[in-house]
Amino acid sequence: MHATKKSEAQLGFNIQMNTLYSCYTLAIFCLIQKSSAYAYSAQYTYRIPTAFGSRTLSPTSLNMVRTGGLEIREEGATPTAGDMTLYIKAGPDGKSVGDCPFAHYVRMVLHEKKLDYTLTPSTQETKPNWLVDHYGGSMPALRHRKECYVESDVIAQYLDFFFIEPKLSPYKKKVMSEAAECTDGFFPAVARYLKHTPDGDEKDLEYKAELEGALNKIEQQLGRDDRKGNYLVGDGEHFTLLDCSLAPKLYHLSTGLRAFKDGAIDMKTEFPLVAKYMEAVFNRESFKETHYPEDTIVWGWSNARGN
Repeated sequence: MHATKKSEAQLGFNIQMNTLYSCYTLAIFCLIQKSSAYAYSAQYTYRIPTAFGSRTLSPTSLNMVRTGGLEIREEGATPTAGDMTLYIKAGPDGKSVGDCPFAHYVRMVLHEKKLDYTLTPSTQETKPNWLVDHYGGSMPALRHRKECYVESDVIAQYLDFFFIEPKLSPYKKKVMSEAAECTDGFFPAVARYLKHTPDGDEKDLEYKAELEGALNKIEQQLGRDDRKGNYLVGDGEHFTLLDCSLAPKLYHLSTGLRAFKDGAIDMKTEFPLVAKYMEAVFNRESFKETHYPEDTIVWGWSNARGN
């Protein structure tokens, strides 16, 4: 019994140390490639679980931590494809794919990259002990050999950095940043509106107005004169990480509006460019191969609404 616990603790520690090494490599890349299209956030920080609790580390802090005896993994500095397991929220039966849009985002990235992985839907009771003990049970969680990454953006950026083809951040930093700004606050606005009850009261109308404001920002981005293609960033010709992130959230919105709000926002009439964009991303093979039934979304939001 004690040997098993010690083994699990050591496994979790080893995963943390190897993960930290790749985060260090990623941070150095961002520091020396300041104009890279990949580094579209103003500044990167990394939330690293440690024996003393989670800490937010900057690239500089990662460098300092690395000098403290960090072991270098056997397979070298650059990860290779294979032996990936993605832990995600389970659906209502405890075994099927759940309704998490952030897990959907990661799965779309994996599909675009044509990376093989084992999908493991998990409940609170079926999560592996090392994930609970060392990462707070956070999902989605990507286990890649000796490493583990949590938080969808971190996972997506890890995959896009180390597995280049196809590149999902092909535009310059400024262009990516401008597009990312239009999605700021969008999903929190979706969540506030869909969760609120009773439907149609004064607070509900306030949340609806906030959501319409968030949708208008996306509509304006899609209506830029230099946009020629179907997608969100720049000229719209290239599918990016931001599209992978936004598509599942729009799927939740479209389903939730019908299921709970009696279609209170007519997307085709009020936000025609967003509606057309939804059609384009929902028809993307990576979306179709990774999405879950609308009933699963209704189940998730029903729980959030206390139904």
